[in-house]
Amino acid sequence: MAVRWLGPAGLRLLLRAAGAGPASGSAAGRSVLGAPWRPGVAWRPSRCGGSAAEASATKAEDDPLLQWLLLLVPVTAFGLGTWQVQRRKWKLKLIAELESRVMAEPIPLPADPLELNTLEYRPVRVRGRFDHSKELYVMPRTMVDPAREAQEAGRISSSAKSGAYVITPLHCSDLGTTILVNRGFVPRRKVNPETRQKGQIEGEVDLVGMVRLTETRKPFVPENNPEKNQWHYRDLEAMARATGADPIFIDADFQSTVPGGPIGGQTRVTLRNEHLQYIVTWYGLCAATSYLWLKKFMRRPALLR
Repeated sequence: MAVRWLGPAGLRLLLRAAGAGPASGSAAGRSVLGAPWRPGVAWRPSRCGGSAAEASATKAEDDPLLQWLLLLVPVTAFGLGTWQVQRRKWKLKLIAELESRVMAEPIPLPADPLELNTLEYRPVRVRGRFDHSKELYVMPRTMVDPAREAQEAGRISSSAKSGAYVITPLHCSDLGTTILVNRGFVPRRKVNPETRQKGQIEGEVDLVGMVRLTETRKPFVPENNPEKNQWHYRDLEAMARATGADPIFIDADFQSTVPGGPIGGQTRVTLRNEHLQYIVTWYGLCAATSYLWLKKFMRRPALLR
């Protein structure tokens, strides 16, 4: 009866006073976090963490010291690439000089041992008599064979057999001195001279060989053991003491090979020249890091932002 007496207008006033209607709809639209709901605005999670990261990145970009330190990367790469260009020029010149020296006509072995220090890889002529009783063996070694090495280029394994270089004193009658001659390669089963008696030359011989200097022991190469006649690298002073020869050493050429004897021509004349790869690497790194630095730190005009 009361509701009917109030009429439509009174009923609306009563509902509004009780919290119903548009006011309660607004309350129902509040979010679970207590934030008021506004039509047309979607709720988004807080980005406090992202804002902190962006602030740190902006701070790093605005740090001039960091910018100049990072610029050292492309500058250093450019410097190393330029240095490799100079190294390549030097290496090509050295290779050309070495090739001309190897291909030169043989000269008589100088009487002054000190003169040999500037003649490495220079062909010389000698005449003398071998003393086979004082052979030395440098091992393990594989035979120098350019044809086989060209065929096996790029392969992981090699078909080359292991053996030794036979180093024999040669008394040069015309010079009155005894030198050391690398007669060449023998397979492991022929290291014992009794298995190759046919190749043990008697009498005087004429030889052409390349002058070789002493070499230092490389990493992981065992030490020489003169007492057991075990040699792993060319130590002229120690070899001379063991045989009573002078510290003069030559590699006999291939023409010195005799049936049943060591195979001559075991001089490996190669110089590594990988500087072009280094040039490409360093200049490529310089270009890549320069692009990244410009993209990171160079400011664009305000109208383009």
